[in-house]
Amino acid sequence: MTTARLDDQLCFALYAASRRLTTAYRGTLTELGITYPQYLALMVLWESDGITVSELGERLSLDSGTLSPLLKRLDLQGLIERRASTEDERRVHVHLTDAGRDMSTEVGRAQKCVADAIDLDADEFSALRALARRVAHLDPVLD
Repeated sequence: MTTARLDDQLCFALYAASRRLTTAYRGTLTELGITYPQYLALMVLWESDGITVSELGERLSLDSGTLSPLLKRLDLQGLIERRASTEDERRVHVHLTDAGRDMSTEVGRAQKCVADAIDLDADEFSALRALARRVAHLDPVLD
């Protein structure tokens, strides 16, 4: 029986690439006092301020057990506020504070550094992103 080689596996290539990209962001994000998952949550809020916690979880593919502590830390840092819906108190909306909104310009440095480090032309970058999105939206394979 031939064993598959690690370097031939798509899953490992994607895993290694993801780790490298996350590491590339770490320096700037550490200076800003946020983690990579917090950065992703803020990115969603920069696009859609005031969405519900459940909508945010869907966008990030995170369950409430992971998302709740992340939001609590962002709240304690003064970057977001969580507010109960006026229509349904069970629904909580997440709003950026001024500090959270202002951070969007600061993370531009991290995004530029990562884009420069990847060293792909615009077409390669677009193709890689499209393929990664396609893989990310695969239905799980059931045994």
